[in-house]
Amino acid sequence: MSRFATGDVFRSDCPGRLPFEMLADKWSVVVLAGLGKGPVRHGELAAMIGGISRKVLTQTLRRLQAHGLVSRHSHAEVPPRVEYALTPLGQTLIEPIHMLTEWAREHGEAVLDALQAAPDPAPADH
Repeated sequence: MSRFATGDVFRSDCPGRLPFEMLADKWSVVVLAGLGKGPVRHGELAAMIGGISRKVLTQTLRRLQAHGLVSRHSHAEVPPRVEYALTPLGQTLIEPIHMLTEWAREHGEAVLDALQAAPDPAPADH
């Protein structure tokens, strides 16, 4: 049973909010989806994703590893080989990510249409 009441997860002081913040990162969901097909090496993952620098990919993998969603396995070979994979906890996100992907495929054009139709936002007052 969860330590958090249903409505509490969105409170700023609730540890249950942490997964939302972590997944809101630009690359987290994309990296998790890339790892959804099985273990992969850093360079292969970068090529699969496209548009992500090796540095940002490394930072994202480390953050996901620290959150218990990704594992790093270093093979004792020459040259060294490192593979990344989803942990059992990380694997629990594949179905929700798949659902979001399907939603994006179905509604992506509508979102772009709305964005193009929206007036330019006014500068923020600080």
